[in-house]
Amino acid sequence: MQTQATLETEHKKVTKENIDEINKVLRHKTPESIVSFALSISKKPILTTNFGPFSASLTHLVNQAKPDIKVIWCDSGFNTSFTNLFAESLRERLDLNLKIYTPRPGATLDNFLIKGIPSIEDPRHKTFTELVKLEPFRRALNEHQPDVWFTNLRKGQTKFRDSLDILSFSQNGILKVSPFHYWDDEEILNYLKLHGLPNETRYFDPTKVCQTRECGLHI
Repeated sequence: MQTQATLETEHKKVTKENIDEINKVLRHKTPESIVSFALSISKKPILTTNFGPFSASLTHLVNQAKPDIKVIWCDSGFNTSFTNLFAESLRERLDLNLKIYTPRPGATLDNFLIKGIPSIEDPRHKTFTELVKLEPFRRALNEHQPDVWFTNLRKGQTKFRDSLDILSFSQNGILKVSPFHYWDDEEILNYLKLHGLPNETRYFDPTKVCQTRECGLHI
């Protein structure tokens, strides 16, 4: 059996040619071991969060291994008050190195603030998503230039996420790492209970609307 030390020694870089092989090995590793491996091959890792349900699990997991990791939050400005309070409490509790990215101000944003969030059937919803989430996220990537991106994508969340694995590549070549990819809700809840972590479920993503849609960051 390939040990953690062997895995880190043999694979100093994940490529399209060896990613399937490494995923097969990581499939039998703990989330802690997956994080350790990813950090061993990374120079500029980031972690993204939406401070939604189960988000404290990944934030805590990676923060324990690398307390100074940059935690990227694209704050749309349309969060529930519960999400904002949860974000602040988790930031304080874990002493997060939180980097917040918000939509650029302007007439278009003002229009959405006045008239409200367009429905997903409305052609303006694409513009809304670009404004409040995709552009801020691109700005974050351009500023930090990460080589590893920790995410909380899990199998069973959406059809697209079912097609991924623990390791995958974003469209722009960043290595995405999902330590909890094969964990179900019950396992995540047990992790939260084990570490005394809160779980805020009163969350709404205006760019997704329903949980089975993708907001665009991962596609």
